[in-house]
Amino acid sequence: MPDSAFKVLEILERSKIPISGETISTELGVTRSAVWKQINELRTMGYDITSSQKEGYTLTHASNKLLPYEVHKKLRTQFIGKKMRYLDSTPSTIGVGKQLCSEGNIDKIHGTVIIAEEQTGGVGRMGRAWVSPRGGIWITIVLKPHIPVDHIFMITMAGSIAVARAIRKELDVGALIKWPNDIFIGNKKVAGLSLELAAEADAVHYCLLSFGIDANVPVSNFSPQLQKDITSLQAELGHDVDRASLLARILKEFESRYLLIESGEYNTIIQEWKSISCTLENQVQIRTLKNTFEGEAVDIDEFGALIIKKPNGNLERVIAGDCHHQ
Repeated sequence: MPDSAFKVLEILERSKIPISGETISTELGVTRSAVWKQINELRTMGYDITSSQKEGYTLTHASNKLLPYEVHKKLRTQFIGKKMRYLDSTPSTIGVGKQLCSEGNIDKIHGTVIIAEEQTGGVGRMGRAWVSPRGGIWITIVLKPHIPVDHIFMITMAGSIAVARAIRKELDVGALIKWPNDIFIGNKKVAGLSLELAAEADAVHYCLLSFGIDANVPVSNFSPQLQKDITSLQAELGHDVDRASLLARILKEFESRYLLIESGEYNTIIQEWKSISCTLENQVQIRTLKNTFEGEAVDIDEFGALIIKKPNGNLERVIAGDCHHQ
Protein backbone atom coordinates (compact mmCIF):
# COMPACT_ATOMS: atom_id res chain seq x y z
CA MET A 1 0.00 0.00 0.00
CA PRO A 2 1.40 3.47 -0.86
CA ASP A 3 2.64 5.62 2.04
CA SER A 4 0.03 8.25 1.17
CA ALA A 5 -2.76 5.75 1.81
CA PHE A 6 -1.21 4.90 5.18
CA LYS A 7 -1.28 8.58 6.10
CA VAL A 8 -4.97 8.85 5.23
CA LEU A 9 -5.64 5.69 7.25
CA GLU A 10 -3.82 7.10 10.29
CA ILE A 11 -6.03 10.20 10.20
CA LEU A 12 -9.19 8.08 9.92
CA GLU A 13 -8.05 5.92 12.86
CA ARG A 14 -7.40 8.99 15.03
CA SER A 15 -10.71 10.64 14.33
CA LYS A 16 -13.55 9.94 16.76
CA ILE A 17 -16.08 11.45 14.36
CA PRO A 18 -16.55 11.53 10.57
CA ILE A 19 -13.88 13.64 8.91
CA SER A 20 -14.23 15.53 5.65
CA GLY A 21 -12.06 15.03 2.61
CA GLU A 22 -11.21 18.73 2.79
CA THR A 23 -9.86 18.38 6.34
CA ILE A 24 -7.75 15.37 5.32
CA SER A 25 -6.46 17.15 2.21
CA THR A 26 -5.49 20.22 4.24
CA GLU A 27 -3.63 18.15 6.86
CA LEU A 28 -1.70 16.19 4.24
CA GLY A 29 -1.22 19.02 1.77
CA VAL A 30 -2.78 17.14 -1.12
CA THR A 31 -5.88 17.58 -3.27
CA ARG A 32 -9.29 16.23 -2.33
CA SER A 33 -9.10 14.12 -5.48
CA ALA A 34 -5.92 12.52 -4.13
CA VAL A 35 -7.67 11.80 -0.82
CA TRP A 36 -10.56 10.15 -2.66
CA LYS A 37 -8.08 8.02 -4.59
CA GLN A 38 -6.38 6.87 -1.38
CA ILE A 39 -9.74 6.12 0.27
CA ASN A 40 -10.57 3.82 -2.63
CA GLU A 41 -7.12 2.22 -2.33
CA LEU A 42 -7.81 1.50 1.33
CA ARG A 43 -11.15 -0.04 0.43
CA THR A 44 -9.47 -2.42 -2.02
CA MET A 45 -7.23 -3.51 0.85
CA GLY A 46 -10.26 -4.52 2.90
CA TYR A 47 -10.92 -1.44 5.06
CA ASP A 48 -14.58 -0.55 5.49
CA ILE A 49 -14.89 3.20 5.02
CA THR A 50 -18.27 4.90 4.79
CA SER A 51 -18.68 8.29 3.16
CA SER A 52 -21.25 11.03 3.48
CA GLN A 53 -21.30 14.21 1.43
CA LYS A 54 -22.45 16.06 4.52
CA GLU A 55 -20.19 14.56 7.21
CA GLY A 56 -17.23 13.00 5.42
CA TYR A 57 -15.40 9.70 5.84
CA THR A 58 -15.62 7.18 8.70
CA LEU A 59 -13.49 4.09 9.20
CA THR A 60 -16.01 1.49 10.36
CA HIS A 61 -13.89 -1.68 10.25
CA ALA A 62 -10.20 -2.48 9.85
CA SER A 63 -9.04 -4.81 7.11
CA ASN A 64 -9.06 -8.52 7.93
CA LYS A 65 -6.00 -9.01 5.73
CA LEU A 66 -2.63 -9.68 7.34
CA LEU A 67 -1.18 -6.35 6.25
CA PRO A 68 2.25 -5.19 7.47
CA TYR A 69 0.64 -1.93 8.62
CA GLU A 70 -1.62 -3.85 11.03
CA VAL A 71 1.18 -6.10 12.28
CA HIS A 72 3.60 -3.20 12.82
CA LYS A 73 1.09 -1.41 15.06
CA LYS A 74 1.45 -4.30 17.52
CA LEU A 75 5.03 -5.40 16.87
CA ARG A 76 7.53 -5.12 19.75
CA THR A 77 10.75 -6.48 18.30
CA GLN A 78 14.25 -5.15 17.76
CA PHE A 79 14.77 -6.41 14.22
CA ILE A 80 12.52 -9.37 13.34
CA GLY A 81 9.71 -8.08 11.13
CA LYS A 82 10.88 -4.47 11.00
CA LYS A 83 10.99 -5.05 7.26
CA MET A 84 8.14 -6.92 5.60
CA ARG A 85 7.18 -8.03 2.11
CA TYR A 86 3.45 -8.60 1.58
CA LEU A 87 1.86 -10.61 -1.21
CA ASP A 88 -1.80 -11.35 -1.77
CA SER A 89 -0.95 -14.65 -3.47
CA THR A 90 2.31 -16.41 -4.29
CA PRO A 91 3.44 -19.96 -5.02
CA SER A 92 5.44 -19.93 -1.75
CA THR A 93 6.90 -17.35 0.62
CA ILE A 94 10.09 -19.39 0.79
CA GLY A 95 10.52 -18.94 -2.96
CA VAL A 96 10.24 -15.18 -2.50
CA GLY A 97 12.81 -15.43 0.29
CA LYS A 98 15.27 -17.22 -1.96
CA GLN A 99 14.81 -14.58 -4.62
CA LEU A 100 15.44 -11.75 -2.13
CA CYS A 101 18.59 -13.47 -0.90
CA SER A 102 19.89 -13.92 -4.45
CA GLU A 103 19.30 -10.28 -5.34
CA GLY A 104 20.76 -8.32 -2.46
CA ASN A 105 22.94 -7.97 0.60
CA ILE A 106 21.65 -10.59 3.02
CA ASP A 107 22.88 -8.63 6.04
CA LYS A 108 20.51 -5.82 5.05
CA ILE A 109 17.45 -8.08 4.79
CA HIS A 110 18.20 -10.04 7.99
CA GLY A 111 14.93 -10.33 9.92
CA THR A 112 12.70 -9.56 6.93
CA VAL A 113 9.30 -11.25 7.13
CA ILE A 114 7.51 -12.32 3.94
CA ILE A 115 3.73 -12.62 4.32
CA ALA A 116 1.23 -14.15 1.90
CA GLU A 117 -2.54 -14.30 2.17
CA GLU A 118 -2.37 -17.61 0.33
CA GLN A 119 0.26 -19.91 -1.14
CA THR A 120 -0.61 -21.77 -4.30
CA GLY A 121 2.41 -24.05 -4.23
CA GLY A 122 3.49 -24.19 -0.59
CA VAL A 123 6.08 -26.82 0.30
CA GLY A 124 6.55 -28.25 3.77
CA ARG A 125 9.10 -30.56 5.34
CA MET A 126 10.56 -33.29 3.07
CA GLY A 127 9.03 -31.60 0.02
CA ARG A 128 5.42 -32.33 0.94
CA ALA A 129 2.64 -30.07 -0.34
CA TRP A 130 1.65 -27.41 2.20
CA VAL A 131 -2.03 -26.50 1.86
CA SER A 132 -2.17 -22.74 2.43
CA PRO A 133 -5.63 -21.20 1.89
CA ARG A 134 -6.70 -17.67 2.78
CA GLY A 135 -7.24 -17.07 6.48
CA GLY A 136 -4.04 -18.73 7.63
CA ILE A 137 -0.68 -17.25 8.60
CA TRP A 138 1.86 -18.12 5.91
CA ILE A 139 5.24 -16.44 6.43
CA THR A 140 8.96 -16.85 5.89
CA ILE A 141 11.63 -15.09 7.96
CA VAL A 142 14.96 -14.31 6.26
CA LEU A 143 17.89 -14.80 8.66
CA LYS A 144 21.64 -14.33 8.52
CA PRO A 145 22.54 -16.30 11.66
CA HIS A 146 25.76 -16.16 13.64
CA ILE A 147 25.28 -19.70 14.89
CA PRO A 148 27.52 -22.77 14.41
CA VAL A 149 26.28 -24.99 11.60
CA ASP A 150 25.77 -27.94 13.97
CA HIS A 151 23.31 -25.86 16.02
CA ILE A 152 21.30 -24.33 13.16
CA PHE A 153 18.47 -26.80 13.95
CA MET A 154 17.82 -24.71 17.07
CA ILE A 155 16.33 -21.99 14.88
CA THR A 156 13.47 -24.38 14.14
CA MET A 157 13.22 -25.23 17.85
CA ALA A 158 13.00 -21.51 18.67
CA GLY A 159 10.29 -21.08 16.02
CA SER A 160 8.27 -24.02 17.38
CA ILE A 161 8.49 -22.65 20.92
CA ALA A 162 7.47 -19.19 19.68
CA VAL A 163 4.33 -20.45 17.94
CA ALA A 164 3.25 -22.64 20.86
CA ARG A 165 3.93 -19.91 23.45
CA ALA A 166 2.15 -17.23 21.37
CA ILE A 167 -0.97 -19.38 20.96
CA ARG A 168 -0.95 -20.09 24.70
CA LYS A 169 -0.45 -16.46 25.75
CA GLU A 170 -2.57 -14.74 23.12
CA LEU A 171 -5.45 -17.22 22.92
CA ASP A 172 -5.20 -19.32 26.11
CA VAL A 173 -5.14 -22.53 24.08
CA GLY A 174 -2.87 -25.38 25.17
CA ALA A 175 -0.66 -25.77 22.11
CA LEU A 176 2.21 -28.29 22.31
CA ILE A 177 5.18 -29.18 20.11
CA LYS A 178 5.30 -32.52 18.28
CA TRP A 179 8.77 -33.56 17.15
CA PRO A 180 10.30 -32.45 14.91
CA ASN A 181 8.49 -29.23 13.99
CA ASP A 182 4.70 -29.40 14.28
CA ILE A 183 2.35 -27.63 16.68
CA PHE A 184 -0.59 -29.64 17.99
CA ILE A 185 -3.77 -28.84 19.88
CA GLY A 186 -5.00 -32.08 21.38
CA ASN A 187 -4.31 -34.78 18.80
CA LYS A 188 -4.53 -32.52 15.75
CA LYS A 189 -1.99 -30.39 13.94
CA VAL A 190 -2.60 -26.63 13.83
CA ALA A 191 0.79 -25.40 12.57
CA GLY A 192 4.08 -26.51 11.08
CA LEU A 193 7.52 -25.11 10.39
CA SER A 194 10.29 -25.75 7.91
CA LEU A 195 13.87 -24.49 7.65
CA GLU A 196 16.00 -24.14 4.55
CA LEU A 197 19.56 -22.90 4.55
CA ALA A 198 22.30 -22.03 2.12
CA ALA A 199 25.70 -23.01 3.50
CA GLU A 200 29.11 -24.31 2.54
CA ALA A 201 31.67 -25.87 4.87
CA ASP A 202 31.18 -24.12 8.21
CA ALA A 203 29.67 -20.91 6.77
CA VAL A 204 25.90 -20.33 6.75
CA HIS A 205 24.98 -17.81 4.09
CA TYR A 206 21.33 -17.52 5.08
CA CYS A 207 18.39 -19.39 6.58
CA LEU A 208 14.72 -19.25 5.63
CA LEU A 209 12.37 -20.19 8.46
CA SER A 210 8.80 -20.75 7.28
CA PHE A 211 5.66 -20.91 9.41
CA GLY A 212 2.26 -22.23 8.38
CA ILE A 213 -0.56 -21.71 10.87
CA ASP A 214 -4.19 -22.65 10.30
CA ALA A 215 -5.63 -19.56 11.96
CA ASN A 216 -8.97 -18.48 10.47
CA VAL A 217 -9.28 -21.44 8.13
CA PRO A 218 -12.53 -23.44 8.23
CA VAL A 219 -11.58 -27.09 8.68
CA SER A 220 -14.20 -27.88 6.01
CA ASN A 221 -11.79 -26.29 3.51
CA PHE A 222 -9.51 -29.30 3.86
CA SER A 223 -10.00 -32.70 2.28
CA PRO A 224 -11.84 -35.35 4.34
CA GLN A 225 -8.51 -37.17 4.72
CA LEU A 226 -6.80 -34.09 6.20
CA GLN A 227 -9.74 -33.19 8.44
CA LYS A 228 -8.99 -36.23 10.62
CA ASP A 229 -5.57 -34.88 11.52
CA ILE A 230 -5.80 -31.09 11.18
CA THR A 231 -7.52 -28.35 13.14
CA SER A 232 -7.52 -24.55 13.07
CA LEU A 233 -7.52 -21.86 15.73
CA GLN A 234 -10.92 -20.76 14.46
CA ALA A 235 -12.29 -24.28 14.94
CA GLU A 236 -10.84 -24.59 18.44
CA LEU A 237 -12.13 -21.22 19.66
CA GLY A 238 -15.38 -20.97 17.71
CA HIS A 239 -14.47 -17.56 16.28
CA ASP A 240 -11.82 -15.83 14.19
CA VAL A 241 -8.56 -14.75 15.80
CA ASP A 242 -6.76 -11.42 15.34
CA ARG A 243 -4.03 -12.64 12.97
CA ALA A 244 -2.02 -9.42 13.18
CA SER A 245 -1.85 -9.58 16.99
CA LEU A 246 -0.96 -13.27 16.95
CA LEU A 247 1.77 -12.80 14.34
CA ALA A 248 3.24 -9.84 16.25
CA ARG A 249 3.37 -12.02 19.37
CA ILE A 250 4.98 -14.94 17.47
CA LEU A 251 7.69 -12.68 16.06
CA LYS A 252 8.44 -11.26 19.51
CA GLU A 253 8.58 -14.74 21.08
CA PHE A 254 10.84 -15.97 18.28
CA GLU A 255 13.24 -13.03 18.43
CA SER A 256 13.85 -13.40 22.16
CA ARG A 257 14.79 -17.08 21.73
CA TYR A 258 16.80 -16.47 18.57
CA LEU A 259 18.94 -14.01 20.53
CA LEU A 260 19.45 -16.65 23.24
CA ILE A 261 20.74 -19.07 20.61
CA GLU A 262 23.13 -16.49 19.19
CA SER A 263 24.47 -15.91 22.70
CA GLY A 264 25.08 -19.65 23.15
CA GLU A 265 22.21 -20.35 25.57
CA TYR A 266 21.49 -23.70 23.93
CA ASN A 267 20.39 -25.59 27.03
CA THR A 268 17.79 -22.91 27.83
CA ILE A 269 16.12 -23.53 24.45
CA ILE A 270 16.28 -27.32 24.77
CA GLN A 271 14.75 -27.30 28.24
CA GLU A 272 11.91 -25.01 27.18
CA TRP A 273 11.24 -27.17 24.13
CA LYS A 274 11.04 -30.24 26.37
CA SER A 275 8.64 -28.49 28.77
CA ILE A 276 6.00 -28.03 26.06
CA SER A 277 6.57 -31.21 24.05
CA CYS A 278 3.73 -33.66 23.49
CA THR A 279 6.15 -36.24 22.07
CA LEU A 280 8.42 -37.01 25.03
CA GLU A 281 7.28 -39.82 27.36
CA ASN A 282 4.93 -41.15 24.67
CA GLN A 283 4.92 -44.34 22.64
CA VAL A 284 5.70 -43.46 19.03
CA GLN A 285 6.30 -44.99 15.66
CA ILE A 286 9.28 -43.61 13.75
CA ARG A 287 9.54 -43.79 9.98
CA THR A 288 12.88 -42.89 8.41
CA LEU A 289 14.13 -43.34 4.87
CA LYS A 290 15.73 -46.61 5.95
CA ASN A 291 13.33 -48.27 8.36
CA THR A 292 10.27 -48.12 10.64
CA PHE A 293 10.29 -48.94 14.33
CA GLU A 294 8.44 -48.26 17.57
CA GLY A 295 9.40 -47.27 21.09
CA GLU A 296 9.15 -44.62 23.78
CA ALA A 297 10.36 -41.08 23.09
CA VAL A 298 12.56 -40.49 26.12
CA ASP A 299 14.66 -37.43 25.32
CA ILE A 300 15.98 -34.95 22.79
CA ASP A 301 19.73 -34.40 22.63
CA GLU A 302 21.82 -31.27 22.20
CA PHE A 303 21.64 -31.59 18.41
CA GLY A 304 17.85 -31.91 18.22
CA ALA A 305 17.80 -35.67 17.66
CA LEU A 306 14.97 -37.64 19.25
CA ILE A 307 16.06 -40.49 21.52
CA ILE A 308 13.83 -43.56 21.29
CA LYS A 309 13.91 -46.43 23.78
CA LYS A 310 13.02 -49.59 21.89
CA PRO A 311 11.07 -52.49 23.45
CA ASN A 312 14.38 -54.40 23.87
CA GLY A 313 15.81 -51.51 25.90
CA ASN A 314 18.19 -50.24 23.23
CA LEU A 315 18.32 -46.50 22.52
CA GLU A 316 17.97 -45.21 18.96
CA ARG A 317 18.94 -41.68 17.95
CA VAL A 318 16.67 -40.22 15.23
CA ILE A 319 17.98 -37.19 13.37
CA ALA A 320 15.24 -36.96 10.75
CA GLY A 321 12.02 -38.79 10.05
CA ASP A 322 8.29 -38.91 10.68
CA CYS A 323 7.05 -39.37 14.23
CA HIS A 324 3.58 -40.81 14.80
CA HIS A 325 2.10 -40.91 18.30
CA GLN A 326 0.42 -44.16 19.28
